[in-house]
Amino acid sequence: MAGGQVTMGEAQASVGKSAGDYRFALTALTVLFFMWGFLTCLNDILIPHLKAVFDLNYTQAMLIQFCFFGAYFTVSLPAGALVKRIGFQRGIVGGLAVAAVGCLLFYPAAGYQAYPLFLAALFVLASGITLLQVSANPYVAALGDPNTASSRLTMTQAFNSLGTTVAPFFGGVLILAAAAKGMEAMDPQAQAQSVQVPYLMLAAVLAVLAVVFSRLKLPELNAVAGDDHNEGESVSLWSQSHLVLGAIGIFVYVGAEVSIGSLLVNFLGLDSVAGMEESRAAHFIAFYWGGAMVGRFIGAVVMRSVSPGAVLGFNGLAAIFLVFTAIAGSGALAMWAILLVGLFNSIMFPTIFSLALQGLGKQAGQASGLLCLAIVGGALVPLLQGAVADNLGLQISFLVPVACYAYIVFYGLKGCRARTT
Repeated sequence: MAGGQVTMGEAQASVGKSAGDYRFALTALTVLFFMWGFLTCLNDILIPHLKAVFDLNYTQAMLIQFCFFGAYFTVSLPAGALVKRIGFQRGIVGGLAVAAVGCLLFYPAAGYQAYPLFLAALFVLASGITLLQVSANPYVAALGDPNTASSRLTMTQAFNSLGTTVAPFFGGVLILAAAAKGMEAMDPQAQAQSVQVPYLMLAAVLAVLAVVFSRLKLPELNAVAGDDHNEGESVSLWSQSHLVLGAIGIFVYVGAEVSIGSLLVNFLGLDSVAGMEESRAAHFIAFYWGGAMVGRFIGAVVMRSVSPGAVLGFNGLAAIFLVFTAIAGSGALAMWAILLVGLFNSIMFPTIFSLALQGLGKQAGQASGLLCLAIVGGALVPLLQGAVADNLGLQISFLVPVACYAYIVFYGLKGCRARTT
């Protein structure tokens, strides 16, 4: 078919062809998960950095996440249509190329010391990552037994978390430490330009990956291997309650995770918590994202024998308890409570994603675009928490992610059950 599209029957037949081909493809895809985790987590470094450089309040600083995750809302549906037309592999190459351009735009943004240009660069970068997400997530779900799709997505997402664990060290050393020297020298230009070299390096890496993926021989598979009860009929996606509720779950999960990560450096800088300077606090972000990495490896094993919905509900309750502890506590208790939330965030995104796609057959590709659209929660929820922080205080603002985790508990225990309304 045009654009390399295959039928559901062909996709299912190809699943059994060559386990070796799928192991190679999954290995290659883990590099992508690592890179977009790395790039996304660098925002947690950019927020305190640009907040200081441009003297922003919390709401203004959260425009970084608003522009970055707003790209998911703007680009997801066009990206889904593009991937349907050109195939997963070309979608991956295109996503890498666009992300590389976004990284290059940091150079003029820093040169002109213009906050709006930084926001524009982040939007372009995120547009490329959105195309990667729309291409890679359903592709991973397709490469193997549909009954273990949650486990497989969780395992590849663990490498996403490896990227988010490494990024704070990279950003802390190359961005915040360099900016601190500029601050000591009272040189605003040096502070702003501390991002130029790191993002040029990232642009080069993304460009190389785009070339590599354009030459790889990956399985041609453009439909998710799963239930095919919809093969002969077209059912409205909006009638699938588990998908619609799952999209809301993606919205609140990404919003909660991004909100917490975005404000960790500032939270650890509070005198009532740890009183850390920014470059040192950046290193502790690695515990938050590192916990997510460890939790995903654990979750990939646990969910082979325990219902994914039950694991999701348990993790949501644990996250609520830890965030409440961070709000009510102080010192080391508050610090480690908020950092441990990452451990329980671990399985949430891939689990919600795969539960929402269950039973959708050939419509799973289109549904993936809808779920990626919901990642706009990462744009809106942090903005809300920033406004609460400006008006009520930073610590109390963490009630916003508590509300998000409460919904995730509901989805895991009840909302994920597949049914047509």
